[in-house]
Amino acid sequence: MKLPEQLKNVNYITVIKSPFFYLSVAFLVWISFFDSYSWLEHLNINKEIKKLEENKAYFENEIQKDKKAIKGLKNGDATEKYAREKYYMKRENEDIYIIELDTIQAK
Repeated sequence: MKLPEQLKNVNYITVIKSPFFYLSVAFLVWISFFDSYSWLEHLNINKEIKKLEENKAYFENEIQKDKKAIKGLKNGDATEKYAREKYYMKRENEDIYIIELDTIQAK
């Protein structure tokens, strides 16, 4: 007999009354939701992996930007300009005036 014919001949009430049926259902529920390797845990892990891969791509992009900036700073004049603009460094006997513009417009 083929499988569809066998399924037609099965008495489902006796299958449901069987303790093995309840044991199988309990096992499937346990594996799906409560086990340490459960389906829900896999979903959480996959979300975390996706977030970490996005962070990895972002930081690799930032590393490339920083490498370009470092190449540009190999020149002494560029390094001095960067230090003056970014960190407000100055030479001896030199005064620096920082002018901040008010970005809020009066009505």
